[in-house]
Amino acid sequence: MGAARARTTNRKQAAEIYQEALVAYRRWDVDKAVEKLQSAVQLMPSEAAYHMNLAQALARAGDFDRALRALANYLRLAPNSEVAERVEQLFASGMDPVEEVLTEQMQAASLPLDVIGSAIQMWMEYRITLGEELLRIPKPATWAAAVDYTTRKVNLHEISLDKISTAYGISTQTLREHHQQLTQRLDIMPCDYRYFTGTENPLDKLVEAAEMLERLEQRFRQEN
Repeated sequence: MGAARARTTNRKQAAEIYQEALVAYRRWDVDKAVEKLQSAVQLMPSEAAYHMNLAQALARAGDFDRALRALANYLRLAPNSEVAERVEQLFASGMDPVEEVLTEQMQAASLPLDVIGSAIQMWMEYRITLGEELLRIPKPATWAAAVDYTTRKVNLHEISLDKISTAYGISTQTLREHHQQLTQRLDIMPCDYRYFTGTENPLDKLVEAAEMLERLEQRFRQEN
């Protein structure tokens, strides 16, 4: 009876902590989300959803090795999940259909290898952050085009929607919709540090300017 009560208590505590983690994740408080999810997993290691959400938070933090370990635990607990095939593909040695089209087109456009690698990373992170949501890919070129276009914009390689959509054989509207889904899900900003490959990121100057403005304001308000 004592063991059963302890399990019930653990399940309740884990559920509460899990909800706190989801709130932190939605607020982009990644460190707190990871901490809470790790606690929930420790209390209820058999809950597959906890492992999936831990993988999402770790991916958002850029810790892909640990994210993949969390996904492996998810697959162990939910081998028949509707998203199992998509998750398994993340462990494959070869490229998925989207990556194949993406690398072929980006290489044909003579883009640098580091930019192509950044695009691959973006696609991997997107698939992880979807969690247990389904991802249907009737035509790999649609997502490949969106990742290509988004990565180029982040790295200031400006190119029109029309040119990208023509290269991949899709409509401009489809490209625009998939691009918006990527940027919203991953909260991508101009020159995003996660995907920007240049030696000097313009965002650094903005940070420096903000810090200087703060120091100047402190001096201005300081009484002599």
